[in-house]
Amino acid sequence: MPPLGSKPAPAKPAAKPGSDRRGFFYTIFATWFGAAWAAFTVSMAAMTLGTVRFLFPNVVAEPPSTFKAGTPEQYEPGVVVERYKQEYGVWIVRIDNQIFALSTVCTHLGCTPNWLENEQKFKCPCHGSGFYKDGVNFEGPAPRPLERYKISIGDDGQIVVDKSRKFQKELGQWNDPDASITL
Repeated sequence: MPPLGSKPAPAKPAAKPGSDRRGFFYTIFATWFGAAWAAFTVSMAAMTLGTVRFLFPNVVAEPPSTFKAGTPEQYEPGVVVERYKQEYGVWIVRIDNQIFALSTVCTHLGCTPNWLENEQKFKCPCHGSGFYKDGVNFEGPAPRPLERYKISIGDDGQIVVDKSRKFQKELGQWNDPDASITL
C-alpha cells in the first residue's frame, strides 16, 4: 500500500498484441506467417522421417533356392507336376526316362504360364506364348524356351532342385548333365 499523501503509481501502458505468451502463440498459429512456418516445420519433419525410414529397408522373405522334391519313383512318365509351382516357381516334368525342373517364368515378359493338361502344353495367359511339355516355345511372342534349373539326386535318394543355377536351351546348356536326371 502506498503511503498517505503519495501519488498513485502511473498505470502500466497497455500491452501490445503478441507481447505476452498468449499473443506469441496467436502470432505463430493464427497468422499467415505462422501458418507458413508450421507447414515448413511439418514438411521438414516428414522428409526427415522418410529419410530415416529409407535407411531400414523391408525384409523380403524368399523361399530357399534349393529344395527336395521327393523320389524319382513318385513321378510318372508324361506327367507335369505342379506341386511346386506356387511355393518355388518350378514344374517337375518327366518325359520317358528323363526328369527336369522347368522355370514357371515366361521368357517373353515374365508372366506365369499355365499347364493345360488337355492340350499338353504350357500357355501364357497374358500374351499367348505356348511351350511344349519339354519347355520349347512354339507359339506366341516368347523369344526362347523356358529355362531349366539344376536337378540332381541327393544322398538320401530324393530329387534336389537348385534354382540358383539355370540352363538355357539356346546356349546349348540343356545338354549339361546337371540340367536333367536320366533314370
